[in-house]
Parts: sequence; structure tokens; C-alpha cells
Amino acid sequence: MGVIAKQSIRGTIVTYLGIAVGIITVFFVQTRFLTTEEIGLARVLIDAATLFIGLAQLGTNASVIRFYPYFREKNSEEDHGFFFWALVVPFIGFALFACIYWACSVPLGEWFGDKSPLFVEYYYFVLPIAFFMLYQTICESTCNVLMHIVVPRAVRELVVRVGMLAIYLLYAFGVLSMDGFVIAICVNYAIAALINIAYFFSLQHINMRPDWAFLKNNKSLVRRYLTYTGFLMLSAVTTVLAPTLSSFFVTAKMGLDTTGIFAIATYMAVMVSIPNRSVAAIASPQLARAIKEQNREECSHLIRQVTRNMLLIGGFILLLMWVNIDLIFHILPNGATFGTAKNVVLILGVSQLVLATFTICLTALNYSKFYAISLLLSLILTVSAILLNNYLIPIYGMEGAALSNLLSYSLYYLLIIATVIPLGRFRIVDKNWGYIALLLVALFALNWAWQTYLPAMNIWVDSLLRSIVIIGGGMLIAYKAKLSPEINNQLTKHI
Repeated sequence: MGVIAKQSIRGTIVTYLGIAVGIITVFFVQTRFLTTEEIGLARVLIDAATLFIGLAQLGTNASVIRFYPYFREKNSEEDHGFFFWALVVPFIGFALFACIYWACSVPLGEWFGDKSPLFVEYYYFVLPIAFFMLYQTICESTCNVLMHIVVPRAVRELVVRVGMLAIYLLYAFGVLSMDGFVIAICVNYAIAALINIAYFFSLQHINMRPDWAFLKNNKSLVRRYLTYTGFLMLSAVTTVLAPTLSSFFVTAKMGLDTTGIFAIATYMAVMVSIPNRSVAAIASPQLARAIKEQNREECSHLIRQVTRNMLLIGGFILLLMWVNIDLIFHILPNGATFGTAKNVVLILGVSQLVLATFTICLTALNYSKFYAISLLLSLILTVSAILLNNYLIPIYGMEGAALSNLLSYSLYYLLIIATVIPLGRFRIVDKNWGYIALLLVALFALNWAWQTYLPAMNIWVDSLLRSIVIIGGGMLIAYKAKLSPEINNQLTKHI
């Protein structure tokens, strides 16, 4: 875990610098200068592009990580032109799904047209955003397998966010029209993609010449690669669709105004899973190598560490957010409007905690020989998300969308855990899971009791006291109980 720890820490630092920029953008620019409809438009354009690239990359994002160890020669940097295919295959996928997207313009226009006509007006701008986002993402994945995560992470978390901040300010002060606003978003992602491409090619020993002789002599490997990529292409239809379904259903059934409020709540909740991004970027290649070498003990050890630490870190981030949620909406411009999504933040936060904790189990399943099973589980996820969104949103509104997200993901990861353990013969059960979960439940209960039974006081003083007692006390208990030996070791080294 030495490399994982160092790279993860650096990546997390970069990520949270990006979050700082994001907080300024979302809490002090978007909410002050943009209408909820305009916030909703930006959100749904990016969500649609994210869905598009998930399909267009044809599984390359995961197959690059899984199969790079098979193409690279042991004790050598020769990879037989592996990265040529990593860049070419997504281009083919983009062309394919661009045609499908164009063909679906009429039915999708009818679905969104009643409540969200502004999205229909800018429907085709999703394509250039998706294209540049696609190659930004692919180049980030290729850098991940080479253990160079910091620069691509900085591009995604800082360059893109600073660019979006500038765009929002230019629009707010009338420099950009609405058309210019959307075009500027396209340009922002184009810049990010070009930086990542340039950085990727600056790395040493990048071979873009396909080794046809190697492919001819390793036909079984090629077949496995194609089978795996084809499976992931099918799986992406479900796994990529599910996270964006709630946003699309809210847009179609409640309008862009509500989407804007839901987007702010989603942004706040996503902070819970931020640390997992850096950990996954480094842990995934390590896990792929261990699975290739059939080292079950290393796989089990890695999964236990990641799940335990993500539950602890993500849980405390969610707790910190919830303890101060009233203060956050108090200082937020137009906080009364966005404060209607207070419960949405909590529900989505718990969903993000589930995702952050157990995503590594999905990774282990996808990298194993049983990866095809995850397609069935993905179908269950998507179907359950569609049914729950369709049923709960008309009844509970935004909270219904959040509940559908939590319920569908909880079912999904429960099934994944039940699959990974027996099929992979991994020993991933950790007693500290229970202790961490019990501690978090107790701290949330203490926060509820404090707010319910103690006399009301100044909101700033109240948030400060609860943060010190509940958060500080909880962290002290976690440290003394050694719920995460890895975190304790890092703290011991740096404090």
C-alpha cells in the first residue's frame, strides 16, 4: 500500500483543491448569479455527456486497466502498442453512439420538451462536450495504469473547475450570451482533453505502433480482450445510465428549475465519495495485477483496506456535512430555495457512502473471470432505478429521486458483495466494518438528540460546538480504537 498511499494522498489533495474551487463556484457564484433553470441546464448537459462517454468508450476505461499487465512484458516497458487501441476504440464508439444520439432526438425531445424546453434547444451541444470529455477520461485512465495520476487528476479537478468558474462569471456579468455560455463549456472540456493528451504523450516509452505479430501469436488474449470489451459495452448501457437516471427523471418530470436545486444537493453529497477517486485510481491497477497472478490473499487484503478506510473517511465527511447542514444553507445565497433539498443531501450522501465503500468489490468482480455476472447485476440496478424513479418522484419529488438512488445502489452492491466473496474466494469481511458503522450511527443519533432536546442557540455557535464534540470526539474514538491501522500509521508519521 506504499505507492497507493502516496499517490492517493497527492491525488486527494489535488481533488480537494478542486473541491475548494467547486465550493466557490457552486455556493457563491451559481446560487447567487444563475437561476435554478440555468444551473439545471448546465447540470443536465454534463450528465448527458457523461452518459454518452460511458457508452462511447466501449469499455476501454476498464479494459485498459485489466489487460495492460497482459500486454506489457515482465521487467520491461514494452507493451506491444497497447495504447494505440486504447485511443482508437473510443473514437469508433463515439461515431457509433453519435448516430444513435441523433436518431433519438425526436423521442427524447418529446420527453423533455414539456418541462425542460431549454435542454431540447441545446440538445446537440452534448456531442462536442462528450467528445472532449471522452478523450480527457481515456487519457486519464491510461495515465493511471502507468501510475501517473496527479496531473490528469489536476486537469479534471482544477483545470475544468476553474474554467467553469470563469464561464459562470462571464455569463453572470453579461459577457457571454446563453449560446456563448454553452459553447464556452465545450471549449473548456476541449482544453482539458488537449492537456491530458499532451501529458500522456510526454510520458516515456509510449508506443503507438500496434504490434500485429504479437496479436497474431496471442489470439486467445485478443479474444479475451474483445469478449471483455464487448461485455463492458453492454454493461455500460446499464451501469453508466443508472447514476444519471435521477437527474434525467427530475428534468423530465419536474423541470430544469428543480434539476438546478437537485444538482446543488448532488454536488454536496458527492463530496462523500471524493477520496475513493484517488484510492481507486491506484488500487485498481494493483488489484488487476494481483488477480492476474491469482494472489487471493493480496486481493483480499487490498479490498479489506479500501472498504474499511472508505467507510470511515466517507462516513466522517457525511457526518461533518450533516452536522453543519443548516449553517451551509444559512450562508448560501438564496439558501431558502436550495434548503428545500436538505433531506436530499442526506439521502444522496448515504448513497455515495455505499458507493465509495464497496466500489472496489465491483472492480474485483469485473477483473475476475466471473466478470460477466456483473452484467446481470447491472441490469438489476438499472431496472430497479427506472422503476423506483418513476414511482417515487411523483410521490416524494426530489426526495423520491434520492431514495430511488439509495435503494437501487444498496441492492446493487449487496448483490455484488454476495457474489464476490464466494466466487472469488476472497476473505474481505473485516470486523472493523461493524465497529465503524456502529460508531457512525451513534454519532448521527447524538447529533439528532442534541438538535432535538437541547435549547436552540446561535446557529454559528451551535454548529461549532456540535462539530467539536461530535466530529472531534468521534475521530478521537476512531483513532484510539485503531479502526483504521493505515490512517493511524499515516497520522503517526506526519503529526
